Amino acid sequence: MTFASPVKQMIFALKEMASYSDIVESELWPDLDDNFIETLLYEASKLADNSIAPLNQSADKAGSILNNGNVSTAPGFKEAYKELVNSSWGTLSGLKDYGGQGLPKTISVMIQELWNTSCMSFSLCPMLTQGAIEAISHHGTENQKKEYLPKLLTGEWSGTMNLTEPQAGSDVGALKTRAKKNSDGSYSIKGTKIYITYGDHDMAENIIHLVLARIEGAPEGNNGISLFIVPKFIKNQKSNELEKNDLQCIGLENKLGIHASPTCVMSFGENIGAKGFLLGEENRGLACMFTMMNNARLNVGMQGVGIAERSLQQSFEYSKERKQGRHYSGKSKNSVNIIEHPDVLKTLIKMESLTQASRAICYDNAIAIDLAQNHKDDKIKEKYQLKADLLTPISKSWATDIGVKVASLGIQIHGGMGFIEDTGVAQHYRDSRIAPIYEGTNGIQAIDLVTRKLKISDGLAIKNFLDEIKETSKKCSEKNDNDFIKIANNLNAAIAEVEICTEKLLEWTKENKLRSVLFSASDYLELFGITAGSHYLSRGALSEKNINNESLSARKELALFFSTQILINSRSLSSSICSTSENLGNFLEDF
Repeated sequence: MTFASPVKQMIFALKEMASYSDIVESELWPDLDDNFIETLLYEASKLADNSIAPLNQSADKAGSILNNGNVSTAPGFKEAYKELVNSSWGTLSGLKDYGGQGLPKTISVMIQELWNTSCMSFSLCPMLTQGAIEAISHHGTENQKKEYLPKLLTGEWSGTMNLTEPQAGSDVGALKTRAKKNSDGSYSIKGTKIYITYGDHDMAENIIHLVLARIEGAPEGNNGISLFIVPKFIKNQKSNELEKNDLQCIGLENKLGIHASPTCVMSFGENIGAKGFLLGEENRGLACMFTMMNNARLNVGMQGVGIAERSLQQSFEYSKERKQGRHYSGKSKNSVNIIEHPDVLKTLIKMESLTQASRAICYDNAIAIDLAQNHKDDKIKEKYQLKADLLTPISKSWATDIGVKVASLGIQIHGGMGFIEDTGVAQHYRDSRIAPIYEGTNGIQAIDLVTRKLKISDGLAIKNFLDEIKETSKKCSEKNDNDFIKIANNLNAAIAEVEICTEKLLEWTKENKLRSVLFSASDYLELFGITAGSHYLSRGALSEKNINNESLSARKELALFFSTQILINSRSLSSSICSTSENLGNFLEDF
């Protein structure tokens, strides 16, 4: 089925649901206006719709091929990637001193959504490169920035993140990759990394690996980890030519989804040792890597949005074409399009509301990051940093869970045909399933939320965000409209549940009931996600730009649906969260 980038939905989410007005009022980017953003998105959508999206299903079937240590990507990927490089899409938010355009990261996040939606496997290459750019921009020396950033920004070189080892997944401190300092100041890297996305491929002329390793003599655990730049090819100082470094892909993972994205087993230093260059300070590698991971976590959240959008579009079109069963009213003896069945329609509305809510959360997160990093007023920067810190685990976890949920509902809409690979809808589900796992599992994000984010500045981040939601609720209640009043009442009830649960978790933390805190973490994140989702959908329904426009009723109905069908789960989630787990210790004895 034909795919079309949801540019209008994206622009609406940015301007009417997220806090784009905060960027405008900051005057940090005076040349950024509505026409520019719209033109940029429509231009990017041409590449997404015409060159990348048509590859999604064929590339899934073809996959990547490893031959003598070299990886060939699926047919069409090299050509599409060349178009992306030639159009300079990677330079948008890069530092101007190194060839970037200096635009807000929010714009890059939106462009990345287009690549995600058109083909998730393809999108991973520029996404990981953006993360490498972030890490080098924040922690690199001036020489490193000059050497690597210009070509990483254009995409001529791509970037990777090398954390995981067979025995060291989420427990990064257990890694065994070693680094030995050379006489010239470089390091010799030896070790094996697994699950390395685009660890090798044929689309870029060089691959810049960021590798976590332990320098000889460094302490064990997280405190002894350093981060190194380990290029696939290194420039010979005499000849100025690129020479192969001592690293190679020794295996490709056979995965459930994202088949066209090469997930590599990388071997460093099998012969003389792979040459690497320290990024940041010795034994401070995790701090550097988290710069990269925080960037990746928001973009992974956008993958959830993208895969949900792709599944939603295909399901909606199918439901308008597929005839099955009689009309529920009995008014016709002929088969009707399945969208006329109330249960199917309800499923589609659920998919739509979840997709739009998750998009707005991610956009608002990106805006908070932009203002935290660039605002000239330190107090305002701190305010947005609190918001960015709070929303990052929500964006990553809630949006990727939504991606899986919507993709699953898409299969249900298609019925038996959804279970057949030829329709392509099963691929969305397979592809979606990795997003809640990589870049920090969603369980880890929930733990981060309840053990760190709740306590920042004595809970100020939570309080500030709930104040935003209360303001939305107040505006709804001031409308002379029963539907808006119902939305306000449900929002207020959910806010109360969040406050109760927050107090309970903080109480358990003080009492050192860590098990109960961690046991409730995922439910708390879900509670926060649906409350935030209702907040953003309500803001969209309140938009003044919808007045006298036919979309006003549709926006309100979507917000009302979410409020009455999804947000009301806040009560049951709250009940679950506040139930202690201290008495469940005997459970495992039965196994």
